[in-house]
Amino acid sequence: MNQYYVYIMSSHHGTLYIGMTNDLYRRTYEHRHKLVPGFTQKYNVTKLVYYEETSSVESAITREKQIIRMAQKQEGRVGGIVESVLGGLGRGLV
Repeated sequence: MNQYYVYIMSSHHGTLYIGMTNDLYRRTYEHRHKLVPGFTQKYNVTKLVYYEETSSVESAITREKQIIRMAQKQEGRVGGIVESVLGGLGRGLV
C-alpha cells in the first residue's frame, strides 16, 4: 500500500511551504539541505511543522490544495494555519 504525505514547512521568519510527497523523510531532507533549487531554498524553509498521511495520491493533492487555501486566508501565520488544519485533533504536529 502506498503512502502519501501532505506537509507544512516553515522558515525561522514564518515563511510557509505546503507540499505533498510519497517519502516525507527524503523530501524534508532535501528541503533542509537545500538540494533542490526553488522556493524553500530561496526563503530558507527548513522546519517541518505539520504533516498528514494518506493512502491516496488524489486525496493528498486535494488536501494540499485545501491547506494552501487555508494558508492564504490566514495570511501565512504559522500558528493559525496549523491550528486550522488540526481542527483540534493534534495529529501530525511536529
